[in-house]
Amino acid sequence: MRKLISTGSPMEKAAGYSRAVIQGDFCFVAGTTGYDYETMEMPDSVEDQTRNALSTIARTLEEAGFSVSDIVRVQYFICDAADAGRVFPVVGEFFADIRPAATMLVTGLIRPEMRIEIEATALRSS
Repeated sequence: MRKLISTGSPMEKAAGYSRAVIQGDFCFVAGTTGYDYETMEMPDSVEDQTRNALSTIARTLEEAGFSVSDIVRVQYFICDAADAGRVFPVVGEFFADIRPAATMLVTGLIRPEMRIEIEATALRSS
């Protein structure tokens, strides 16, 4: 069974992707940036962008019938290596009890205001 989840972001339709795809016991959450999807505003700080992205991921997983504790893999994409020290405390608190496999890469993102993008994979708990 395959199910698609959308947050209603205009980018999802324009770029032809889903916020998440459920396939069997897995939920694959697309790269999620720090926009507040209710206002489509992007905060300036990487910490606030990280919190927004994690919140969007959590809501997406909940809508998909998963929980944050089901996350088994997470990838972080940051634009500036200097931001890693600001991101670690935020994601560290969020994932303190979950401790998924994780990777952080320094790369460019598609808009200059974006400072972080987070992708997650969840496996439904039995």
